[in-house]
Amino acid sequence: MDHPLRLAQQPEADELLSRSPLAALTGMLLDQQIPMEWAFTGPHTVAARLGRDDLDAQEIAAYDPEAFAALFSEKPAVHRYPGSMAKRVQQLCQYLVEHYGGDASAVWRDAPTGGELLRRLVELPGFGRQKAQIFLALLGKQLGVRPEGWREAAGPYGEEGSFRSVADITGPGSLEKVRAYKQEMKRAAKKAAGKG
Repeated sequence: MDHPLRLAQQPEADELLSRSPLAALTGMLLDQQIPMEWAFTGPHTVAARLGRDDLDAQEIAAYDPEAFAALFSEKPAVHRYPGSMAKRVQQLCQYLVEHYGGDASAVWRDAPTGGELLRRLVELPGFGRQKAQIFLALLGKQLGVRPEGWREAAGPYGEEGSFRSVADITGPGSLEKVRAYKQEMKRAAKKAAGKG
């Protein structure tokens, strides 16, 4: 790892993301339709509610679905859509158990190329191409996972010096730059839609 992650902007949550591949992958999965910091604090909240200091794919995969959804729904909720996101996290963990022996880092550990790593990430439940490219960029830019061609496979998110996604957030200053970029993209999309 190049340096500790600063995605949750909360020390205990960021510490877990920095040392736990499953927590980082889960945070990325949760990062939709809620503020990024909330999404990346989720893995720490789930681990704490399970009475653990880390997430365990086998434990989550085997957890009673209703009880797991209830754990997500407890106040404060882990996500705006606690039921469906609890289900997605379980599906991710079940996939990791089935295909990678429950070891999230095995998804990227021996990937020979960026293209192969992207393929593996896209196969994960809950990961579309864009989410997979952003996570690949995060692995390369901040976690030292750099198979040949990783920047190309990550697309625009892999660009050096960009502020497009969570892959580029290393603290409050870069968080603001990414937010500004996303706002600009929303404005451009609305303007384009209005012209159509």
